[in-house]
Amino acid sequence: MTLRLQRRRFRFALLQPLRTASGELRERCGWLLRLENDQGAVGWGEVAPLQQQQFTACEQALAALPDELLQAQLEAVLREAPGPVGFGVGAALAELQGVVGVASPQGWLKAPAPALLLPAGEAMLLALEVAAASMCGLESCTLKWKVATAPDALERQLLDQLLQRLPPTARLRLDANGGWDRSTAEAWMQRLRDDPHLDWLEQPLPVEDQAGLEQLAALVPVALDESLDQHPELRRSWSGWQVRRPALEGDPRLLLRELQAGLPQRMLSTAFETGIGRRWLEHLAGLQAQGPTPAAPGLAPGWTPAGPMFSNDPEQVWAAAA
Repeated sequence: MTLRLQRRRFRFALLQPLRTASGELRERCGWLLRLENDQGAVGWGEVAPLQQQQFTACEQALAALPDELLQAQLEAVLREAPGPVGFGVGAALAELQGVVGVASPQGWLKAPAPALLLPAGEAMLLALEVAAASMCGLESCTLKWKVATAPDALERQLLDQLLQRLPPTARLRLDANGGWDRSTAEAWMQRLRDDPHLDWLEQPLPVEDQAGLEQLAALVPVALDESLDQHPELRRSWSGWQVRRPALEGDPRLLLRELQAGLPQRMLSTAFETGIGRRWLEHLAGLQAQGPTPAAPGLAPGWTPAGPMFSNDPEQVWAAAA
């Protein structure tokens, strides 16, 4: 069966810069994919690398694809393509195959209530006040705070203020993006290991310190993020929580099968997608919520603008990117 492939560039700015230990993210850009078969059915994909050094590789991989090709050719691309290209191509193929979408038995699932993403540094306190007022309290909330972006002494003071303001039933995730060393992580672990608010420490140590991550995970819940991107084999061997960002890690049908099989301790997280990628993220988060270890997904509400580029209708997203 011959497939026709179209690509369209997109770009948008976040409503506020996302500051992490590895730098600042201000905008997202990439390509939307439209894949049509001989019967007129359409599948949609999105390719948006998060790291600048991967952008060129994705651009070259997409440029190498002809406008008309066989499904077998696309499946072969998935085995060699950078992760974001694998996601875009695999997503489009899956929709054409009826694995997901309106042609599938489940349709597109909705995600459960997401975690609230707090900004780094002292801006966290104001964001917390706004959230508490707008949400009529934080009793049932899960919050995620980006750390390792300011002096450690300041962040520990902010942590104390944050914990004092949380109701007993609120949950907290701390994301260092690999920005701590072992002594810093040890100090935070000692402060938090008996605190009932703690969900986990997310990527507390650099990717290179896998031994340190394993030692820390023996004492307190640790979720891997960047480690899974750079060492995909850990997705099979890491027994703790995994922060999975489908838009970056390749063919989403693989993660779809994991969640359908009920594998535990997967948490779905955003890479700040358009509406096309967002359908997948929400669908996978909906599946995760039905599994043995439901967890609030990381959808970063309030960080991307509104408008047709973030619609659930892929035709509107496609038109908005023109």
